Amino acid sequence: MDAVDRKLLNLIQENFPMAPAPFELLGAQVGIAEDEVMERIARLKEKGIIRRIGAVFDLRTLGFASTLCAARVPEGKLSAFVKEVNAFPGVTHNYRRNDDYNVWFTLIAPDEEALEDAMAAIKTATGIDDILSLRARRTFKINARFDV
Repeated sequence: MDAVDRKLLNLIQENFPMAPAPFELLGAQVGIAEDEVMERIARLKEKGIIRRIGAVFDLRTLGFASTLCAARVPEGKLSAFVKEVNAFPGVTHNYRRNDDYNVWFTLIAPDEEALEDAMAAIKTATGIDDILSLRARRTFKINARFDV
């Protein structure tokens, strides 16, 4: 990774251009052509330095509802449960924990009613009723930005 890669990484973390040709604009800021920007970003993705490039929306401002869920799933049903949960729209993260509540996932829905409906549907589809909905009381915005 050279100085140009570092400049690109710093730019795309906070100032990714919302324009018809964003890579051209990024290139102009670091002094390289659009195609080289795309090549560099592709290389950084291949190396695992960049996982994804995407927008982060304030879901509450948009009217969406979300919750962190913790499920108690018997060992013999883990694989089927995870597969079923992952098939639901709105499930973003799903991971196993070493705890009685051994599967945790986040669920996002267009509104409160849709969130409750999705939770009920997950319980029905998986046959697992012991799923906690851990709604946020306060939001802490952690702006993870790394100066490279």
